[in-house]
Amino acid sequence: QVQLVESGGALVQSGESLRLSCAASGFVFSRYFMTWVRQAPGKEPEWVSTINPGGDNTRYTDSVKGRFTISRDNAKDTVYLQMDNLGPEDTALYYCAGDLSRMRSASPHDYRYWGQGTQVTVSS
Repeated sequence: QVQLVESGGALVQSGESLRLSCAASGFVFSRYFMTWVRQAPGKEPEWVSTINPGGDNTRYTDSVKGRFTISRDNAKDTVYLQMDNLGPEDTALYYCAGDLSRMRSASPHDYRYWGQGTQVTVSS
């Protein structure tokens, strides 16, 4: 059974950091591009970041460049999102997703696998 299980979400204050994790199972993780997507209350989902299967190529949406870092550990079938200098604008439900192709989509319909999400809330 395929699973993507996100964790690490929390309530933090502006300027603090969080590291999200997404543990994968049921598929060959090391072959997949992994992506983080977030959805803020009342807003459309937003693509955040993608990492290639080898972990040596990453992409970020402009609003998180320099603050967020995506990484992966293929030995642990886990992808991470290190989030630094968080602000209230980062408050959202964060999802991880996997697909064999690289994409910048925020739609779950475009991904082969999609997690349940972890909540990040940043207070000002």
